[in-house]
Amino acid sequence: MSTAEEAAPARNGAAGAPRRNLAARVVGRLGGGAAQALLVLVALFWLVPTFGLLVASLRSNADNNASGWWTVFTEPAQLTAGSYSALLDKGDFVDSFWNTVLITVPATVLVVVIASLAAYAFAWMEFPGRDWLFLAVVALLVVPVQVALIPVAKLYGYVEVGGFHMFGSITGVVLFHVAFGLPFAIFLLRNFFAAIPRDLLEAARMDGGSEWTIFRRVIFPLGGPAIASLGIFQFLWVWNDLLVALVFADTESQPMTKWLQSQMRQFTGNIDILAPGAFLSLIVPLAVFFAFQRYFVEGVLAGSVK
Repeated sequence: MSTAEEAAPARNGAAGAPRRNLAARVVGRLGGGAAQALLVLVALFWLVPTFGLLVASLRSNADNNASGWWTVFTEPAQLTAGSYSALLDKGDFVDSFWNTVLITVPATVLVVVIASLAAYAFAWMEFPGRDWLFLAVVALLVVPVQVALIPVAKLYGYVEVGGFHMFGSITGVVLFHVAFGLPFAIFLLRNFFAAIPRDLLEAARMDGGSEWTIFRRVIFPLGGPAIASLGIFQFLWVWNDLLVALVFADTESQPMTKWLQSQMRQFTGNIDILAPGAFLSLIVPLAVFFAFQRYFVEGVLAGSVK
């Protein structure tokens, strides 16, 4: 074989390398330092309103009415915690904060517990009509909340137990959130539980484990990331809800979102109340998210590594 013939395969191999199109080159460059710097810059711009809200909450009402929050960089003496002290001295705001906790925590816990048990039953237990029931649950995902507001409000108006009215109570708000949170929760957890290897469950059954034991010792630990992700989603949805609170909560059971909305009628005169109240309403779900961030990421990425 001649030297030219020996060199031909090498040339052909180099020439035969696939050429990257424009889209591939753009995607490849997105991981570079310039792209990361751009993303950091976008994130900083995205956080500007939140930072402005924080600064506005630390300024007096007179300063907020006289100038923009950015003037604090030249006059840092404007910063004060007086707005927070005045806000926390308001009994109706403190009551609305605890009402939010009393609504969000039970609505989150009930949805997680009920959905976990139902998802395990749909994924690994055989019973008549299982598939049809699951299809009904999936069909409920497309039902908007607005459709049920008036019917449920009328139903609550008829429910009275020992002088206790469902309409306008914390219990009524919690039950509404649980009812509309369960379809998505069951759908999400059922798909995750169904991906767990069957051999693990069969081994547990061969060892004499009951369905409750299998759920508690096998399904629940392995499904922890998905359950934690569901808990974060449900907590954020309920904590930030305004529509359901406007319809079903009265003055005594109103959460912070409804209380803040009622204060916006005089927005130009009470920004010193709205700004710290809104920031306190924002900081709690952020703390919950960052506390369970590791489980949230694991739950989101779980489907991509199975």
